[in-house]
Amino acid sequence: MLLKKHFFHLYKKPKRFCKTHTFHFQNYYDVIIVGGGHAGCEAASATARMGSKTLLITQKIKTIGEMSCNPSFGGIGKGQLMREIDALGGLCSHICDKSGVQYKVLNTNKGPAVWGLRAQIDRKLYKMHMQNELFNKTPNISILEESVEDLLINENETEKICEGVILSNHQIINSKAVIITTGTFLGGQINIGLTTFPAGRLNSSDRHNTEIHNPENIESASELRRTFKRLGFKLGRLKTGTPPRLLKSSINYDHPSLQSNMGDNIPHPFSFMNSDVWIKPENQLLCHLTSTNAKVHEIIMQNMHLNRHVREETKGPRYCPSIESKILRFNSASHPIWLEPEGFDSPLIYPQGMSCTLPEDVQVRVFQQIPGLEKVIFAKPGYGVEYDYIDPIGQLDLNLQTRLVKSLFLAGQINGTTGYEEAASQGIMAGINASIHCKLLQSKSPTDDVTHHENVDKLDYWSMARTDGYIGVLINDLVTLGAPEPYRMFTTRVEYRMLLRPDNADARLTAKGYHLGCVSQDRMKRFQFIQSELEEAKQRLKSDIISPQDANSFLASISNEDYGKMRKPRSFFDLLSAREVTLQNLSRYFPEKGYQKFIREPLNINTVAVRCKIEATYDRFLKEEHEDIMALKRDENIIFSPNIDYEDPYLSLSNEIKEKLNLYKPSNIAAANKIPGMTPDALLRLLRFTKRN
Repeated sequence: MLLKKHFFHLYKKPKRFCKTHTFHFQNYYDVIIVGGGHAGCEAASATARMGSKTLLITQKIKTIGEMSCNPSFGGIGKGQLMREIDALGGLCSHICDKSGVQYKVLNTNKGPAVWGLRAQIDRKLYKMHMQNELFNKTPNISILEESVEDLLINENETEKICEGVILSNHQIINSKAVIITTGTFLGGQINIGLTTFPAGRLNSSDRHNTEIHNPENIESASELRRTFKRLGFKLGRLKTGTPPRLLKSSINYDHPSLQSNMGDNIPHPFSFMNSDVWIKPENQLLCHLTSTNAKVHEIIMQNMHLNRHVREETKGPRYCPSIESKILRFNSASHPIWLEPEGFDSPLIYPQGMSCTLPEDVQVRVFQQIPGLEKVIFAKPGYGVEYDYIDPIGQLDLNLQTRLVKSLFLAGQINGTTGYEEAASQGIMAGINASIHCKLLQSKSPTDDVTHHENVDKLDYWSMARTDGYIGVLINDLVTLGAPEPYRMFTTRVEYRMLLRPDNADARLTAKGYHLGCVSQDRMKRFQFIQSELEEAKQRLKSDIISPQDANSFLASISNEDYGKMRKPRSFFDLLSAREVTLQNLSRYFPEKGYQKFIREPLNINTVAVRCKIEATYDRFLKEEHEDIMALKRDENIIFSPNIDYEDPYLSLSNEIKEKLNLYKPSNIAAANKIPGMTPDALLRLLRFTKRN
């Protein structure tokens, strides 16, 4: 069967990304992924790494791996997701390490458990490296440029099973599992002012050999929308937006109101496989900060009647609202705007914080009132997107397989999330579980010889627990709480933040990923080497004892801070937990201890010296956190008072949790734990309150 569309068959070929040709493709795959965004890329890579024969279908091959909105990855909460994706062998982290233009750790005024690794990314480099990974470096993947019109469903009296897809040209491709990662394209509609048209994105195209954007929209997945409705799925409607793209040459960077912002002197890599990022600190690009003012707010308010997107009742992102929504919701004299470069040779600037959906001429007037942007020229206007999503509550399992249709998995914005990192996290988990699904099906077939996994009898779907990772929290939140508004990850959503740190994601997840088959032998060897060295350093520090006199002399030599006089001997590991103590200054003051062997430049989050310091900092708190977890298990049958007052200030419960408790009225911890959306933190508060009274 010969396809008229481009079909990319992936093979290793040095110094070239792909070869375009017509191809006699096989009509049966283990896993089909629909969509080439961040969820789709991670899903395809995961299934292929696990040995599943994979087909990735996308409307436009050239947009695979495209950063469709902001030119950045990571941040508070999101950086943790990226470290976990990387610990499982995912792609986005190590690609960011070789395509960033500026690297910065956020939240450094707080403990390292909530640091947010973040990077400004060169869009062109990121997409190039992602396509190179999928096109040339990953076996078992084929890529097809086509639209999926329908799902191939085998329906009997007891269940519906997805057995493949039907293309827009009516060709059928069969598979054991299908992963849908349609992003904003499921019933997508673009809004600019009062103008609307069906699409999921205003795409970019070259104009005079530059990167200046042109409104070449990518089609909305309207046929799939009808498929989901026909199958009985409950669909919701969400919206998001993106700011205009500005010509760098039209910005006055000499304006006194603009503040420049540099990257870190020691960039921290996202990937555990990298000891450093690809550029030198001094070669990082600057970002600049400006802000809105009263005139900007006045123009926006005067033209709000021309903004269909903001006036719609569809829920938008609470934590990344449009500038119109900010002005309506917050009584603030100004709002910050970050001017972010889109790449080393890109002529474009992304104004972070200025998502706008007014008519283009009004947008220009608004922006030209902003300091430094008085003569700004637009390359592309801001716009809003409305799209359908599948409400996860009752329709999605923790393994991201749908309950209505077996062998069908969902990942990304179709589940109600927003953000590259949230999408990629779901993509890798959907890919892992879809591949496991294939192996489980194969193990039940008497005609197939199972060769993919030697322990297939012990294999089962993997649902990451809330105590195992931020990814587990994200998926658990979606399945139990749903997404009434676009879901974004924050550290505050995570109960065990001191346990789920960015530095130890490999210790939590890499061995599990290796057992499942999604982590390579090379990564596993590197992980084992680092862990061995880390354990050796910790054991040395714990066994070396320092006298009170030496400890006090040392602390006085490194800091003016009053640590108080130490009166008892303690281990060097305990001493390392003090704020200004590092393995470096311990090594300099006590060279005879031999700690120098654990110190390697550059000193970033992947080095043993830094990881030892973090481990020492949280050692006591982790013991307390572990005791809390054990207490919940031990005391789950303690009976609540029938007159318990959930409004009691001592409990300090969120309104959402109080509503659930008043609705279900649980009799004990075990019953409360079964309430959808109940958090471990709320359970601990209830346990302590009950014991106290």
